[in-house]
Amino acid sequence: MEKNKFVLTDENGNETVYDVLFTFDSEETGKSYIAYTDNTKDETGNIQVYASIYHPESENSKLEPITTEKEWKVIETILETIQEEVKKQIEEGTVKTEES
Repeated sequence: MEKNKFVLTDENGNETVYDVLFTFDSEETGKSYIAYTDNTKDETGNIQVYASIYHPESENSKLEPITTEKEWKVIETILETIQEEVKKQIEEGTVKTEES
């Protein structure tokens, strides 16, 4: 398995390969988070992004659901910041897109 990919098995035994987008530690919550995607798109054409709590010190860490509004706000803020940075880089021509 490639370094920035992992496989999750659902309750029916189906395996899905996910790409890791980024990981980060939150001083605010004291937890580590992982954002990932299976590259499927939602009904509006946006790529589906998921986030979970994980334990980086554990090699086979189980992902845990994010259950509080506070944690979702932290993750949403980071995703919005990254999205704005990518948009800025695209506008400046410093990032190649599929169209370019």
